[in-house]
Amino acid sequence: MRLAVCLFLLTNSVWAGSHSHPAKQADALDPGYVFALAAANHFLHAWQTGDVENGMVLLSNSLRHSQNADRVEEFFSNATNRAFEITRGKGRSGRYTFPVVLVTPRGSSRITRKFSEIVLIDTGKNDWVVDKLP
Repeated sequence: MRLAVCLFLLTNSVWAGSHSHPAKQADALDPGYVFALAAANHFLHAWQTGDVENGMVLLSNSLRHSQNADRVEEFFSNATNRAFEITRGKGRSGRYTFPVVLVTPRGSSRITRKFSEIVLIDTGKNDWVVDKLP
């Protein structure tokens, strides 16, 4: 019996040590994560529908001043049948990054996938804005 327990512990520790740990995910206890994810979703929906006005409202001041206005409008233009995929974010309280895929049609039988990320920051009182365009 003692041999079986030793073998079990040895096998278990070797197996546990052979797996790498995933990258640190967002703190599930931080309520700001929910607000950041919601803001990312709202922004990407504005991109999806070509809603420049609502998309611009969700940009941080530093991003708005560092980007050419024509480039930002171009980002929102041509909103025909496009979609996005967003996955679990990572970061810390006050700043979260979410991996995204922007999916757009290319002709009648192909699609294009752009892999990127969107960064959101808290400007205070859970008012989240985009600080990096995907």
